[in-house]
Amino acid sequence: MNETEVLDIGREAIWVMIKAGGPLMLVALVVGLAISIFQALTQIQEMTLTFVPKMLILFVGTLLFLPFMLGTLRAFTLEIFDKIVAMG
Repeated sequence: MNETEVLDIGREAIWVMIKAGGPLMLVALVVGLAISIFQALTQIQEMTLTFVPKMLILFVGTLLFLPFMLGTLRAFTLEIFDKIVAMG
């Protein structure tokens, strides 16, 4: 295995991380922005108002996006295993 193959695997790993975690990060961003706008409009500065809805929405988002995330990780893992077999 040479340096270019290692860099390719690292690049693929970063893209897999972005694809697997991106949907949940976007959901958290949208929910956080909506809560911030609500707090600014109503001038309610309760700390639990930011955490509890975001946790609940992220839990639901995890349940919804879990098949996609597992499929992405599975495909990457199988690709890495195939490369390991091809080397040996």
